[in-house]
Amino acid sequence: MYRFLLTPRWWGINVFVLLAIPFCVFMGSWQLSRFESRMDDHRALDRAAETGRSQPARPLDGMLPVDKATVGKRVTVSGHYGEQLLVPGREIEQKSGYYVLTLLRTGSGKALPVVRGWLPGKADTAKAPAAPRGEVTVTGALQASETPGDNGVSARGGLPAGQIGAISTASLVNLVPYDLYDAWVTLDTADPGMTTVPAEAPANTGLDLKAFQNLGYTGEWFVFAGFVVFMWFRLLRREVEAARDAELGLLAEDPESAEDAEASPSVLAR
Repeated sequence: MYRFLLTPRWWGINVFVLLAIPFCVFMGSWQLSRFESRMDDHRALDRAAETGRSQPARPLDGMLPVDKATVGKRVTVSGHYGEQLLVPGREIEQKSGYYVLTLLRTGSGKALPVVRGWLPGKADTAKAPAAPRGEVTVTGALQASETPGDNGVSARGGLPAGQIGAISTASLVNLVPYDLYDAWVTLDTADPGMTTVPAEAPANTGLDLKAFQNLGYTGEWFVFAGFVVFMWFRLLRREVEAARDAELGLLAEDPESAEDAEASPSVLAR
C-alpha cells in the first residue's frame, strides 16, 4: 500500500520536507537567539545604568568611543558653552516637550553636545534658559549619537532655525562651525528651571520594536515547520486512502477512459 512512497513524485516531496523542516527550525532558532541577545543587552544596560550612577565620573576622552560598555556611564568634562539648539518632540513621563541642547567647547578644540534639561510644551528659544558663562565642568551620562526613526527620535526635516530633530554628529555638523565628539551627554542634574533628561539605551538594543520583530519571526518560522509536517501527513493520508479505494475497486471510473473504451469496439469493427 505504501509503495507509492518510492515513486519519483514522492521522492521529491520527501526530499523537500527533509530540507524544509531543518531550515525552518534553524531560522526560528536564530531569530529566537537574536531576541534573547537583545534581552541580555537590555538587562546589561539596566545594570550598567544602576552601577554607572553610583560610580565616580571619569574623564570623557577615556570613555570614547561610545559602545555597550560605556554608554550610560558618568563622565566629566570642562569647557565653555557655545551654540544652543532645541530638540522638539521629546517626551518625559508622557508629557510632550523639548530638550535644551548646548554645545560645550572643550580644550581639545572639539565640542560636546550637552543636554542641559527638558522643558514642556512647544520648542521656544525665549523660554530656554541661557547657558552659564565662563568655564564650566559638567558631569552626566554618556550617550551614543541618535539615529532618526529609532527610539522615538524624530525623522522629520524642515525644522525652524535653532532646532534639530536628532542629537547626532551627522545632524549637527551642518549647523555648527567646529569639530564634534561622536557622543553627547545628559546632565546628572538639569540646570535650574528644567527637568533632568534620563539616560537611554542606544538604538537597536533592548526591548525596542526590532526585538519584538525577532520574536514574531521566531513564531512564523516554527509555524512554517509545523505547516510542512501537516501538509506531508495530509498528502500521505490522501494517497493511502486512494490506494485502499483502488484495491477495493471503489475508485470512480475516469470519464475519458470510459469514452475511449466505448470507442474501441467501433474502431475494431471497421
